[in-house]
Amino acid sequence: MSQFLSAAVFIAKKAGSLLRENMERDVHIEFKGDIDLVTEMDKKSEKMITQYLEEQFPSHNIVAEEGGGIDQGSQYVWYIDPLDGTSNYAYHIPWFSVSIGLHKDGEPIAGVIYHPVNDELFTAEAGNGAFLNGKPIGVSHRDKVEDSLFATGFPYYVKKKPHRVLENFKRFLLSSRGVRRFGSAAIDLAYVACGKYDGFWEEGLKSWDTGAGILLVREAGGSVTDYPGKRYTVFCDTIVASNGKIHDEMLKRITI
Repeated sequence: MSQFLSAAVFIAKKAGSLLRENMERDVHIEFKGDIDLVTEMDKKSEKMITQYLEEQFPSHNIVAEEGGGIDQGSQYVWYIDPLDGTSNYAYHIPWFSVSIGLHKDGEPIAGVIYHPVNDELFTAEAGNGAFLNGKPIGVSHRDKVEDSLFATGFPYYVKKKPHRVLENFKRFLLSSRGVRRFGSAAIDLAYVACGKYDGFWEEGLKSWDTGAGILLVREAGGSVTDYPGKRYTVFCDTIVASNGKIHDEMLKRITI
């Protein structure tokens, strides 16, 4: 395990423990939009992570969801979601995660997603595979959409632009084994990587949502593109992740 991944694992688990220990208490909530929440625990988790990474890698850039980033002009960039699944957390639903991804020259090289309630630690390094709690993982082998289970999420602007979102949801709901929507894109990507889901799609995600998960899926043998089918980067507005076998069929079903 590289020094980068070791550092990300250490602080992801520490931040995850903080979130888990406080998840049953009422937390202060602010609104960034109509349905876009931020809690005091988002901010505490982010501060803990960013301060640690700044100490360990003072020359690196940091992009964090709640604005705690830093630009050093580095080729290394950390993408941090300190609490992915904020709405779940605010409503005491135990489905949330910490996501930390490191990119070099625009490509992911290390990623950690920690699901603290289930104590699931997903890790990946470029060229070295993907792991769950230290054991190798791989994507599923299903080769038909009809036999597949999917995950998705709705963007924060869904109430203003519902048509494409709901049309895509309907198409997969009617042509697959089912669609799950649990509210943490990072976990959804991690679950594609370990074969629990066969595919995932969503729009309106940000770099901190996907910075770690895309590496997990690719290192586990899967595919990640945008809706038109181009290689996904954290600056894309749409994402499709799959086991690879059903990827083309997924793209055919998605309204662009």
